[in-house]
Amino acid sequence: MQDKLVAAIDDCIDAIHQLKQPGSLLFMQQVVHAMAACFSRGNKILVAGNGGSLCDAMHFAEELTGLFRQARRPLPAIALADPGHITCTGNDLGFEWVFARGVEAYSQPGDIFIGLTTSGKSPNIIRAFEEAQRQGLQTVAFLGKGGGALKGIADFELIIEGFTSSDRIQEAHMTAIHLIIEQVEHLLFYSDHLPAAQLQD
Repeated sequence: MQDKLVAAIDDCIDAIHQLKQPGSLLFMQQVVHAMAACFSRGNKILVAGNGGSLCDAMHFAEELTGLFRQARRPLPAIALADPGHITCTGNDLGFEWVFARGVEAYSQPGDIFIGLTTSGKSPNIIRAFEEAQRQGLQTVAFLGKGGGALKGIADFELIIEGFTSSDRIQEAHMTAIHLIIEQVEHLLFYSDHLPAAQLQD
């Protein structure tokens, strides 16, 4: 068992190590600046995913609306996870529409839509990106397994390569999310590069 655990830990490290690649670093830097600008102008983030990726989307949102490392004003983010909306839309229109309808309902010009899908093939996430583009939102994709149908669609994309199961991909996604939030907080509240007074009480 110990050998299997060590091998699994090595896989975790390999997945997260991809975040040090130039493309991954550029992705995180671009998303940090896009999110900081979004919040500075009074806009919000919408986040969606299925299963574990929905849990990651909720985690993403709560780190922004609650607290991350230090006390500061909450930042507006909505995970498209309301069970009433999901079951109503899924039952009446089909599960492939649950996130697109959420984007249509909540989005405003200047918002950002973030979709998490380890396959890049989830029909409901694909439709959400399509709706976000119709609404003129900036889009961010956290992907895996080659990116699937969503490869090249979003304004900013991260693809974790080399894993056939979702768990390692999601672990790297969550690490990237924490790194992004850490830097967004720094820019907005602890840096001279953006007008933090706009967001502080």
